[in-house]
Amino acid sequence: MSSKLNAAAAVLAGFHPAVRAWFSGAFSAPTSAQAQGWPAIQAGRHVLVAAPTGSGKTLAAFLAAIDALVQEGVEHGLPGETRIVYVSPLKALSNDIQRNLEAPLAGIREALATSGYPDVNIRTLVRTGDTSQRDRVAMRKVAPHIVVTTPESLYILLTSKS
Repeated sequence: MSSKLNAAAAVLAGFHPAVRAWFSGAFSAPTSAQAQGWPAIQAGRHVLVAAPTGSGKTLAAFLAAIDALVQEGVEHGLPGETRIVYVSPLKALSNDIQRNLEAPLAGIREALATSGYPDVNIRTLVRTGDTSQRDRVAMRKVAPHIVVTTPESLYILLTSKS
């Protein structure tokens, strides 16, 4: 059992203390997909996470990127620009991904506050064909740090003059 805890601690060692605190409070240990994915993502390598439903793929894909934003935000503040684009083939999955981001981001902000670190407010937005005109305008005024979108909406975002 202690070797399993040591392995989990080693995988989480590269994360900001507040991110580690949130994860350790929310989960008993990283899943295999997370334990294998995070070091590669943090090393800047291209990673494909292929694992069964319920294996923590979403968090495997996002937590290292969220951690990078947290570390930058604590040190320098975050610029008002999009840093992470997550492309989901289905609009319904895009909304699920965004919901799955809300709890970690809120928990990490709470851990930052509890630990005395500066607040890091990571903004997210789901951008699909159903995104309201009001949200589209808001996105242009204050860019989200993380955009969850579909291939069709990504095309529009990349080719639009606005």
